[in-house]
Amino acid sequence: MSHDYLSETPLLDYQAPSIQELIARRGWAELSEGERIGAAYDFVRNEVLFGYNSNDALPASKVLADSYGQCNTKGTLLMALLRALGIPCRFRGFTIDKRLQRGVVPELVYPLAPRNIIHSWVEAQYRGEWLELEGFILDQGVLTALQAAFPERSSLCAYGAGTDCLQAPNVAWTGQSTYIQKTGINRVFGVFDSPDAFYEDHRQLTGFRGLAYRLFIRHWMNRRVVQMRAGRVPTIPGGDKNLLPAKSTLLEKEVV
Repeated sequence: MSHDYLSETPLLDYQAPSIQELIARRGWAELSEGERIGAAYDFVRNEVLFGYNSNDALPASKVLADSYGQCNTKGTLLMALLRALGIPCRFRGFTIDKRLQRGVVPELVYPLAPRNIIHSWVEAQYRGEWLELEGFILDQGVLTALQAAFPERSSLCAYGAGTDCLQAPNVAWTGQSTYIQKTGINRVFGVFDSPDAFYEDHRQLTGFRGLAYRLFIRHWMNRRVVQMRAGRVPTIPGGDKNLLPAKSTLLEKEVV
């Protein structure tokens, strides 16, 4: 089976003027391979703020225009930037336990959230190996607020974070894999050439729940993220037990 890890797709629309102008303005194409990955990664991590778009399956140019996103949409933008810079990359799909979103999703509507939420990370080819890039999801402002709110915690699975090293997560690009939601993963779908291929078979929040999310709930969630970034992290009912993963169901051997 042949794979194409550099092609443009409807979602990875890296020839869009806004994406090409960004790359030209920043001078990213003139950098070394590692620096190109780092520049795109750092941009998506901190200049595209953590937030919730109208749909997972948005073109990269739309995510860039929104200037915010979550795992799936920020990942689409990162993949588009990497491919535009000549870096082969692919998509790996998962689900995460909805506990990871608790604190961001208001308690009033938390019961409406699917138990298993579509998740993904980007895998980029660098120096002959595939690196797993997930640490770009939370911008530094949100991460710093969570670290300040839970100074004694190492493990946290809530507020958009799923990590066992909250105070020092490996989210910065150093030429290695990065993670910030990994401990919430509870199902592995596998590797796909593009997000387009994944979303052909895996979609979420359709019908009434999808409409409620797009028109109302996501805006409420985005306001809560803004509050978190300002240092006002909401309290989750139930205490410590609701800050940890429900159970560890991801087998490390499944992620290769």
